[in-house]
Amino acid sequence: MNIPFAFWLVPLASVVALAMAWFFFRSMLKADEGTPRMREIAGHVRRGAMAYLKQQYKVVTIVFVVLAVIFAVMAYVLKVQNPWVPFAFLTGGLFSGLAGFFGVKTATYASARTAHAARKSLDGGLKIAFRSGAVMGLTVVGLGLLDIALWFLVLGFFYHGDKMALVTITTTMLTFGMGASTQALFARVGGGIYTKAADVGADIVGKVEADIPEDDPRNPATIADNVGDNVGDVAGMGADLYESYCGSILSTAALGATAFAMSGDMQMKAVIAPMLIAAVGVFLSIFGIYLVRTKEGATMKDLLHSLSLGTNVSAVLIAAATFGILYFLGIENWLGLSFSVISGLAAGVIIGQATEYYTSHSYKPTQKISEAGLTGSATVIIKGIGTGMMSTCIPVVTIGVAIMMSYLCANGFDMDMSATALSHGLYGIGIAAVGMLSTLGITLATDAYGPIADNAGGNAEMSELGEEVRHRTDALDALGNTTAATGKGFAIGSAALTALALLASYIEEVKIAMERAGTMLTDLKGDLIAAADATIPDFMNFFQVNLMNPRVLVGAFIGAMAAFLFCGLTMEAVGRAAQKMVEEVRRQFREIKGILEGKATPDYGSCVEISTRAAQHEMILPSLLAIAIPIVVGMVLGVAGVLGLLVGGLAAGFTLAVFMANAGGAWDNAKKMVEEGHFGGKGSFAHKATIVGDTVGDPFKDTSGPSLNILIKLMSMVSIVMAGLTVAMSV
Repeated sequence: MNIPFAFWLVPLASVVALAMAWFFFRSMLKADEGTPRMREIAGHVRRGAMAYLKQQYKVVTIVFVVLAVIFAVMAYVLKVQNPWVPFAFLTGGLFSGLAGFFGVKTATYASARTAHAARKSLDGGLKIAFRSGAVMGLTVVGLGLLDIALWFLVLGFFYHGDKMALVTITTTMLTFGMGASTQALFARVGGGIYTKAADVGADIVGKVEADIPEDDPRNPATIADNVGDNVGDVAGMGADLYESYCGSILSTAALGATAFAMSGDMQMKAVIAPMLIAAVGVFLSIFGIYLVRTKEGATMKDLLHSLSLGTNVSAVLIAAATFGILYFLGIENWLGLSFSVISGLAAGVIIGQATEYYTSHSYKPTQKISEAGLTGSATVIIKGIGTGMMSTCIPVVTIGVAIMMSYLCANGFDMDMSATALSHGLYGIGIAAVGMLSTLGITLATDAYGPIADNAGGNAEMSELGEEVRHRTDALDALGNTTAATGKGFAIGSAALTALALLASYIEEVKIAMERAGTMLTDLKGDLIAAADATIPDFMNFFQVNLMNPRVLVGAFIGAMAAFLFCGLTMEAVGRAAQKMVEEVRRQFREIKGILEGKATPDYGSCVEISTRAAQHEMILPSLLAIAIPIVVGMVLGVAGVLGLLVGGLAAGFTLAVFMANAGGAWDNAKKMVEEGHFGGKGSFAHKATIVGDTVGDPFKDTSGPSLNILIKLMSMVSIVMAGLTVAMSV
């Protein structure tokens, strides 16, 4: 297999990304960590986070070993799967776990340094927090591109000369996405349960019952809350977007391999195009990171503008670079495909702006929730739910328009549904997902910045640094709440486009599985081989994939139900864990004399242990269900049922995830607005009401909502990996 010279930009970009991540990490370590008290608090959080990750990785390792053995049996005994799948699955999980580990390690070292820098200036605190967040972003894209480049080279060596080499290589590489998705789900669900159990417990007893400030060192759940911010919002989000990033590139490469299978050299160009766009995106993300800075006394809009400048400049530059990349490759319809990429980029920007509008207290929706606090907790909750529901409108319409525009651009604005046009259109949708994620290096930096700023505020409060410093860290924290909500919206939007591309890739994987099964089942060989060689419309007819087939409808209902079942399980998990945390904090206030007077030290370790134990126990059932549902549906309802499942899960999961993330973000910032002095300020009736709203919103935005975008991708990945078994059971 002749690999074009341009491909080597991909491994080069991965090395540059990892080198810059290391540079930012070392630069952060050179900054002063502050007073002995600040270092002590940061040490507690760091040890708690690393202890949790160590325990989580033990559980995940057992799951991975079991699944790898199952895949090995399917590949080497049943022969219904590619023999490389078990190894690809393991590397996907390993690299995803590494991304989360490095991100948490950086974040836990950066929080005290951010707080100390904020003692001097707002800009100093912003730079340390943001560039430490950039370590997470650059590590994710660096490891993602490295994993892709290595597998492309290894499989290219072994499948050299095979007429279907690129189709086999790209569909096999897709399976390491299941490893990444599985790791991401455990990280997101476990981390979300951990952090929200601590956060809810700390707020209910500390802020509402005991009337002490947020992050007050007298609160026993404070350290667990700070640990949770890192393991949930850093490790969880990093693992999640690692999978989206790789999944979008690989699914588009797989679609390119099939769409241009009969076009000679054009096939290779279509396969490496998404990799090159992502590689160039790395360099432009680094450029954007250096643009982020602010001035002393900056307002929330000023801070948002500072971050938007970096992300928007990177997005505009990658849009322009895409035209050059596709033109240089000489890819068919390069101009139309460039506009498909712009469709994805534009969708990401619009979803981010819509999320900011509905969750930032600079705008009316969140301001109205704060105002509702004057009449009590119930009106805060009602207003927040209504705001979250309405906020789904713009993202859903935006994704719909992006899908249509990317399809039309890839086909010269012709809505032709012939086999060739459909293949090219699906490739356009896939490359739109790549466009949305191409500047992930800086986009994820804005998201990972959030928990670092939050922990910096906690450190400043516990270290009693003074009102001016706390005012600066509060500004950085409020910005972090908005960027976190924007990041979640971005992650959900990219998951929708990626899942749609994976849906098309599932069809190609089923066709390969049919070809494999046709060589084993002589009586069905002719029918299966013919169907495997068929176009997508003929393939759909073969499996009766239409809305009148009850298998498709039942699958769609199960997919929609799975989203709600998953949310219910994770919400209840947070509730049970939070109850234990509330009881423990109350016990300490009652039994350890002198805590509230500041004369005794709380037992922080017991609260950390409660969150750790609850997260490890509660994350198993939802995560295993996400893996089991596609397998069971495939065995019972066949290929048609699985396609219905994936469509239903995508539609319901995407909408529900946007609702939960935005409602939670709005409640959080509504509370922040009251704490800034509006509607009575801290300790007022409105403050207590918005705290209740924020407490309800915590598992919405940090556990259930963000986990849904992993669910819809994981179900797609599991379906792809298990396609051979589904076909074998169907025939």
